[in-house]
Amino acid sequence: MQNRFGFKDGVLLVLLLIVGVLVVVGMYGNDRVFSKLQAVDAKIGELEGAVASQQQGSSSADVSELRAELNAIRDAIATRPININMSGMGVSGSPTVTTSTTDAETESGTDAPVTTAPADSGSASKDGWARPGVEIAWQEPWSFATNPRDIPGFEQGGEFTEIIGAQPPRITPYLSSDVYGRRVIDQVMQSLGAYDSETLETRGVLADAWQFDPDGLWLRVHINPDARFSDGVPVTAEDVRYTVMDFIKNERIEAERSRSTLEMIQDVEIIDEHTVEFTFDKAVFTNLDYTLGIYVLPKHFYSKLEESTINQSTGLIMGSGPFRLEIINPDDQWSPGEDIQIVRNERYWGAEKAPLSSMRFKVIKESTAALVGYRNGDGDMLTPSSTQYDKLRSDTDFLADNAIYKWVNMRSGYSFIGWQCGRRGGSADGPWTPFHDMRVRRAMTMTLNREDMIRDIWAGVGVVSTGPNSPSSPSSNPAITPWPYDLDGARALLKEAGWEDADGDGILEYQKDDEYFSKGTPFKFEFTITNSGETSERIISYLVSQCEEVGITCVPRVVDWSFYSDMLKRRDFDAMIMAWSASSPESDPRQIWHRSSIQDQGDNFIQWDSQAASDLVDKGRTSMDRDERMLVWHDFHSVVHEEQPYTFLRVSPWIRMIKRDVGNVQTYPAGLSPGEFFRVPSGN
Repeated sequence: MQNRFGFKDGVLLVLLLIVGVLVVVGMYGNDRVFSKLQAVDAKIGELEGAVASQQQGSSSADVSELRAELNAIRDAIATRPININMSGMGVSGSPTVTTSTTDAETESGTDAPVTTAPADSGSASKDGWARPGVEIAWQEPWSFATNPRDIPGFEQGGEFTEIIGAQPPRITPYLSSDVYGRRVIDQVMQSLGAYDSETLETRGVLADAWQFDPDGLWLRVHINPDARFSDGVPVTAEDVRYTVMDFIKNERIEAERSRSTLEMIQDVEIIDEHTVEFTFDKAVFTNLDYTLGIYVLPKHFYSKLEESTINQSTGLIMGSGPFRLEIINPDDQWSPGEDIQIVRNERYWGAEKAPLSSMRFKVIKESTAALVGYRNGDGDMLTPSSTQYDKLRSDTDFLADNAIYKWVNMRSGYSFIGWQCGRRGGSADGPWTPFHDMRVRRAMTMTLNREDMIRDIWAGVGVVSTGPNSPSSPSSNPAITPWPYDLDGARALLKEAGWEDADGDGILEYQKDDEYFSKGTPFKFEFTITNSGETSERIISYLVSQCEEVGITCVPRVVDWSFYSDMLKRRDFDAMIMAWSASSPESDPRQIWHRSSIQDQGDNFIQWDSQAASDLVDKGRTSMDRDERMLVWHDFHSVVHEEQPYTFLRVSPWIRMIKRDVGNVQTYPAGLSPGEFFRVPSGN
């Protein structure tokens, strides 16, 4: 009988070549072959994609066998050095790859410890890891909220591109600080737990069970033994400990935002290879959700990097999620200006791999150019400006090939103008701005007709915001109404604060002589805004004209979004405009509003130093009773409303334009889940 050289034999031949490469590179130092191993790993990813595409034409046994062989090779890459058993190998045979490590390597941490099978393999049904007498919260495996494979017309493969309106300066986890970087990180990294897309309840992701102290002072978590990073190395308790204690809490690493939200974690103790216990210094209502929400870093990758390398990085991201960077190399990172592309993690440990082969994030900053690019096929999803939405939502020709989604979800945020309440630059001898005085800040709010702004700038999309929470949230005080548009009232407040036009030139001057300003200093400030096309122009035009109405000179400063993060850290602004988007159903106000977040480049970048507000934040955070906590948040809302550190502009829904050949688009209470999307074949 004639032998056929089929698809399986071709793959095995390539595997033999890869094994040969591994034998050669094993003779050299680890550092010098890092990039070569990454390239080999990428090539295996291509083979896995080929296996997936051939699945319908091959027997399930052949496909399973090929996947197992590919997995073995990738394990060897992840846990080198390797020994190759060449006995009995032929074209139809398969290589046997074993891994080894030395005691010195394991103890020093120079290489990842090798684990061929978890010590407590199986599931968390064995409760030997748990504290006796405390309830265990068992978790069902994380899966799609809506399985794309159940949707008519499902096909696997293809790329999905989102057009984003600003350039993320970095996508390194815990150093990235904007919503655009977060979209990438959400697909590559995984946390111990996350909010269910539909119910918003906390569910296990890397964790398959946990115990939470009834008094809120400790949390013990069991990690699913099947969980692996994208390079094949198992996720362990040591990775969790390293992430918190050696990375986030390392003050030499620029992870200020996460340090402020996780300051309640006192210690992280390893119970066994897959069990970790967090100890909290106080009971805080976020202890469970925020701790489970920590993205787990692979220690074997990040611990080899110098702190300076991490701080200067732009694209060092490795995780256990359904997507990954194709090649991760500290010497050849993604950098701003390039599209961000992530590819399907063929070694994803979860129940279902992502349908898409890749995702791309393309930056087009100007809104008109972004829409043109979207319509020309440069992207599959776009967040339109409000005027674009208003114009196209009833355009039947446009809607034939595009769907428009508009809904309020957990991540719907608010836009605001932030006033610099402290010294500009954050130093003890930096200049004061007029906005150190709450009367001036309130006057600025009363100078703006926010209803008109929503109508004329944002095409009527949204409602006036009164504070740091959505009006639909129970933490929002329903008794508070927006400050009115009142130019006479604004002038009276400015005069009370010492600002008056004494010489009749139409410009307010300071009429006092004190630590803040010399007498006769004109009221002039710089307003920083990003360039987002027509919307930015309208905001600038309106703010400048309204300031002129009351005798204030507003000088616009238009900058790129990538500049914003550094500007905020340095407190280098008088006033700026931005938006906050929530990442949980009930946000912790400490990150933005507490006086302690002024220090260490925290997110209180307006340097609002309110003892009353900080006391209420502390009180609310330690209140474990939800109803009692809501009353505290109402009081906190009142303080923010009176002092106006922000002028709250509008609360807006999410609006997305998405091509109709993208399937399984679901508008969840938690937002969108692009990992569930698939490409609809033409003709369906």
